[in-house]
Amino acid sequence: MSRENLAAPELAAIDVKGVTRQSFLVRGALTAGAVYGLGTVGPFVRHAIAQEGGGDVEVVNFALTLEYLEAAFYQQALERVSGLSGDARTLATTIRENENEHVKALQGTVKALGGKPVKAPGVDFGDAFASQQSFLMLAQTFEDTGVSAYNGAAPAIKSKDVLGAAGSIVQVEARHAAAIRALNGEQPAEGAFDPALGAQEVLKAVQPFVRN
Repeated sequence: MSRENLAAPELAAIDVKGVTRQSFLVRGALTAGAVYGLGTVGPFVRHAIAQEGGGDVEVVNFALTLEYLEAAFYQQALERVSGLSGDARTLATTIRENENEHVKALQGTVKALGGKPVKAPGVDFGDAFASQQSFLMLAQTFEDTGVSAYNGAAPAIKSKDVLGAAGSIVQVEARHAAAIRALNGEQPAEGAFDPALGAQEVLKAVQPFVRN
């Protein structure tokens, strides 16, 4: 499938290099969003995590992998985007710090649950850092994807404390998304609800794109 035919071609440029289940799920979520649009990410994540059946540690490690990606994305943007300045640089710096705090919090949560935090995967964000505009375009798509992924994972969480912690993070992620959208001159949200396709339909479409 060519990038021109993808609903979110920016996501197709993100390469997640890892062999953990969490890396696999994140890559699958990004691919689902690229193929069908961001409204499919939540159902894909919900279905995939339900199949794993690993409990709260698996869910939190999935969220941790996503936060690793976001923290790396903003760190690399600050280092590589030529001409990144003004509100864009300020926001990228703030979001990077938020994501690093999320990483530490989720690592601590996994340990508190008696698990082992997953390691950060390798990442390649393609040509996202070629300019401030290309960075902001991928940042918007990435943040929208993150919010949808958290929403998809939430139903699989059993602990009320963990669910509350995830809820506090996804609220911040949604503010990130709205702030990036404002810099891009767009509305904070495309609608009142995210549309979605069936999980099986998404899984069938993304399978050829996912690499473990």
